[in-house]
Amino acid sequence: MKHSRLLVLALLALVAAVSSSLPAYAAPDITILATGGTIAGSAETQTQAGYTSGQVGVETLLAAVPQLKELADVSGEQVVNVGSQDMSDAIWLDLASRINTLLATKKTEGIVITHGTDTIEETAYFLNLVVDSDKPVVMTAAMRPSTALSADGPLNIYNAVAVAADIRASGRGVLVVANDDIHSARAVTKTNTTDVQTFVSPERGLIGTTLYGKNTFFRTPYRAHTSGSDFSLKGVKALPRVDIIYMHANFSADIIDAAVANGAKGLVIAGVGNGNMTTEAQAAVARATGAGVAVVRSSRVVSGATGRNVETDDDKLGTVASGELNPAKARVLLKLALLTTKDASDIQAMFDKY
Repeated sequence: MKHSRLLVLALLALVAAVSSSLPAYAAPDITILATGGTIAGSAETQTQAGYTSGQVGVETLLAAVPQLKELADVSGEQVVNVGSQDMSDAIWLDLASRINTLLATKKTEGIVITHGTDTIEETAYFLNLVVDSDKPVVMTAAMRPSTALSADGPLNIYNAVAVAADIRASGRGVLVVANDDIHSARAVTKTNTTDVQTFVSPERGLIGTTLYGKNTFFRTPYRAHTSGSDFSLKGVKALPRVDIIYMHANFSADIIDAAVANGAKGLVIAGVGNGNMTTEAQAAVARATGAGVAVVRSSRVVSGATGRNVETDDDKLGTVASGELNPAKARVLLKLALLTTKDASDIQAMFDKY
């Protein structure tokens, strides 16, 4: 009995010695960059539909989720505080610059961005192409304002931080976390005006799921992104104007001419079906490409790819097929492409790569 007790004491001493020699666990350093949106919105009552976006600051958002300290060492910065309908090129450039600056340091191990739902897919895809790091960058949002009964923002923030703090999120590009789902920036799109399950990834599916901070990853995006992207914003002060033209029955082709006349450097046609357009629209597009304006064909349809030379002769028309990119994301990629080229074949190669 005495020998057994001595053995136990010796083992406990050994465990204590080993434990004291191990480095202390350091919580990952995560920075939350707040831009406004419904997640920072406020209403007069908990049960009304109407509200004002971008009313609550980042410190209030963090205070609403004290459990974040269980996941990471979290700090917050207010970049802007706007509804995402007012997201702009200037904000994109500032946001990308701040992200790249933070991720270039050893201290910051991941970024979470709070954003409005209306244009989060565009901002996410833009950052997916210009962030120069493999560290996790995770965007999140909410469909209900911060003052709402059963507001979805706090748990979305908690899950987003959990994903950003997860080493397995590295190298997967910019992610969007909402309603327990993890989406890739390229695939995600908003599909409902008010439903909390508004975000889906219709073609490629989810990257993974997150349940109260417990993450499961399914896949990694197969297109080039972040550190694998060739796009650079070094020295870029503004992005070229690109307009989206929505196609419909009895379309007035002078809208295309007007966009070109008013300074558009690129156009995205949100076509019917497989990116199709009226005969008159094709003639106007030919005039635009002939004048050196880059034109990309996408589709107003929710899912599916716009194929090259399927029903429209892209080679003859001088147009680019968007593939799986919807009009909003095709516009983002075209704006970046136009920083370096106007050649349709070069731009098509970018659409095939990104």
